Amino acid sequence: MTQEWTVPAWALLGALGALLLMAAVAVLALWSARTARAATTRELAAVLERLERLERPPATARPRAETEFVITHLGDKPEPAAEPAPVVEASLFADLVLRESVVQAASFAQGLRRALAPETRHRIRFEMRRELKRARRQRRADGREAKREWAARQRAAES
Repeated sequence: MTQEWTVPAWALLGALGALLLMAAVAVLALWSARTARAATTRELAAVLERLERLERPPATARPRAETEFVITHLGDKPEPAAEPAPVVEASLFADLVLRESVVQAASFAQGLRRALAPETRHRIRFEMRRELKRARRQRRADGREAKREWAARQRAAES
């Protein structure tokens, strides 16, 4: 039998070192977990003790009186009676409502007449055509720009 090893010595020592390193990391993790648990336990005990102190009634507190008080007035001076709201006669009320309705109807009719006037319709038609032309020009320009960018990318990909 020979003294020659089949596994190189450096591989065996490396594996042993890795094993020792993993054991040290495990011990360190356990130690940090225990210290964290101890700190949490101390904090919990302090919070519970504070809660108990807050829930205990103070020794100098006086018991509440069991008698009820009924407030019969707010101040010494009696308040003057509120003035009654003014009352509008039925005929005057109907006249006001009718006038308001007539004014609203007339203003609506005037706005409708003005909106449907030939000048207004012509101006709206002119603005719509102008906006339509602008949108077409913008779409064409965007299309040309997109074609240029696509061609530039194709040339860059071929290079």
